[in-house]
Amino acid sequence: MLFLLAGIITISAEPLRIVSYNVENLFHPKHDSVMIDSVWVEKDDWEWTPEGERKWSYTRYCRKVENIARVLTNIGEWNGVDIVGLQEVENALCVKRLCRTLRSGEYDFVHYESPDPRGIDVALVYKKTRVDTIRTRNLSIQTPPEKFREEKLVTRDILYVCARVDKRDTLHLFVCHLPSRRGGAAETEWKRDAVKKVLQGAVDSVLAIEPQAKIVIMGDFNGKAPKTPSVPLKGEELRGVRYREPVNGKQTGTHKYHGQWNCLDQFYTSPALDSLSTVRIYDAEWVQEPDEKYLGLRPKRTFNGFRYQKDGFSDHLPIVLTISL
Repeated sequence: MLFLLAGIITISAEPLRIVSYNVENLFHPKHDSVMIDSVWVEKDDWEWTPEGERKWSYTRYCRKVENIARVLTNIGEWNGVDIVGLQEVENALCVKRLCRTLRSGEYDFVHYESPDPRGIDVALVYKKTRVDTIRTRNLSIQTPPEKFREEKLVTRDILYVCARVDKRDTLHLFVCHLPSRRGGAAETEWKRDAVKKVLQGAVDSVLAIEPQAKIVIMGDFNGKAPKTPSVPLKGEELRGVRYREPVNGKQTGTHKYHGQWNCLDQFYTSPALDSLSTVRIYDAEWVQEPDEKYLGLRPKRTFNGFRYQKDGFSDHLPIVLTISL
């Protein structure tokens, strides 16, 4: 009888832990080039070289990678994180080093060079024992015809990865980093709209083939607040994952600017994942520092102005999506 009972017991998989993290200027110290419109163009990365204003050395670069790996290791705890969507990484060398630093041999990554003038891209890191990539591609962003004569949009591509988890569940993953609001939120909104249009088209294509597809969109959307969806994707198809409300009146967010917290970083999931997923901001005190000007805490950066902090991380806090597949 015991043998028969044992034969019908199924062991559920560990929950899948996905992290989205803008790591703020993870540059390799060597000057690099990028291809824009089939022409090799020097990246605007001199600031992040040994000769640049920040004196960005190989030692500082390695420490930055180690600090990011430390954050991810603490989020993942004993088993480690399963998937990480990264924003603001310069090239494949940076991501490869991060994989080796996390747990040598356990992680692999997907990265494409995109035409961003500074050279900052998005990437996806994944644990090889749980995740198998099926197909990957980068989705480029085109300047809207009505804006072409005024300003050409050159920004980060969207990264798309279709992957199988634990040999059974298929996930469609999108990693995004929308253009910043530098120059004014209203004045630059058309740039973010151009990215959203490409993203919506890709999501529609997936759902047209697989209506119950499990979709996760992650990244830095440069939006305002968690109550206002930063990406107006069709409401019946995707929803923005809600963050916890402020506790005891204390603000919460992933990025702090002039004393105000905002949730620039978001997850969006398809209905197939709604009841299976929870999200949180990883806001441990050790990844933050006192905000002397505006009080409270703020993310601990690698640089405060031009003052180097060897134990700094990023100006963003990571967000964590846990899925019970």
